[in-house]
Amino acid sequence: MQQKPDIIFEEIPGREGNLGLITLNRPEVLNALNHNMFLMLDRQLTEWAVNDAIKAVVIRAAEGRAFCAGGDIRYAYERGLAKDPTLPNFFRDEYRVDQQIYHYPKPYIALLDGITMGGGVGISIHGSHRVATPRFIFAMPETSIGFFPDVGATYFLPRLPGKIGTYLALTGTRVSHSDSFALGIVNHVVASESFPDILQLLADTPLHLHTDATITDLINQFSMPVEKATVMDHLVEIDTCFSKSTMDDVMSALEHYPSAWCEQVVSVLSTKSPTSLKVTLRQMQEGVKMNFDECMQLELQLTKHFLHSHDFFEGVRAVIIDKDQSPKWKPAKLEEVTAADIEKFFMPQKISKGEML
Repeated sequence: MQQKPDIIFEEIPGREGNLGLITLNRPEVLNALNHNMFLMLDRQLTEWAVNDAIKAVVIRAAEGRAFCAGGDIRYAYERGLAKDPTLPNFFRDEYRVDQQIYHYPKPYIALLDGITMGGGVGISIHGSHRVATPRFIFAMPETSIGFFPDVGATYFLPRLPGKIGTYLALTGTRVSHSDSFALGIVNHVVASESFPDILQLLADTPLHLHTDATITDLINQFSMPVEKATVMDHLVEIDTCFSKSTMDDVMSALEHYPSAWCEQVVSVLSTKSPTSLKVTLRQMQEGVKMNFDECMQLELQLTKHFLHSHDFFEGVRAVIIDKDQSPKWKPAKLEEVTAADIEKFFMPQKISKGEML
């Protein structure tokens, strides 16, 4: 029996140009992105970018629970234990695809149905249009596995309203379609049943004039009402507590804020890697001052440091491999992570020309 492809590339015939259609096809593992998928995406996007017959690119997923739950972290864990010196290439090639999407010269439309986390965010949020269904769930949960929010989160999270991006980065909180729409994480909310009609209308519509506006108007024809965002209910607490300059001060502000919600946030943060929390807070502070490409280069640097750290492999073991949900962080407490420890993550490592993004 022929093995099904992990990712499918098609060209949909259209009026005054065709659509390049990408379908993630690993629903049994929530469309987790393996290394080969990144390489295939890179090659195909490069080809379509200069192909005059392609007027826009659409990415979607095979029917299931997720658009994409992230990169294949199990693979990274196993390669790390095997001391594979090429492991950083997995992340480098992932980040190159994210960077390519951000700079893509043609419309890049993501149809997002279900769980969209980590690497799934990277191959969607940087495009020109993000179209979600009511099943859409966004999260960047990397601090739970002793890592940091990557795939361009250094750029897009600090640019969300107030300090919500910092809150999402540190807590890994899951965000609904309505919250995501209010925050600008997605641009449109439609019924999943609309996807085939949107595809067909995109194919049938010339896009050479006022391209982005034309696509926006097209998709808006399928928009559905979106309920009130709940994350905005806590904007005052978030801005007050997550504007602090150190993680210790963030925790202190949350502990002293007279709010049951803040108590819950303290409980959530207490389960995360202390090192990840302190690195991530600094990452958010640095990212708001950087352009996109600088953010991606910083992420590659941070990744190389994390791949030599204890917490990343311990976090993946506890959450993904053994699933005991009881990681043994080192250091185990925030106060044990020194400023010098964090500074090491932000000290540039020697990066060869082949590793540059």
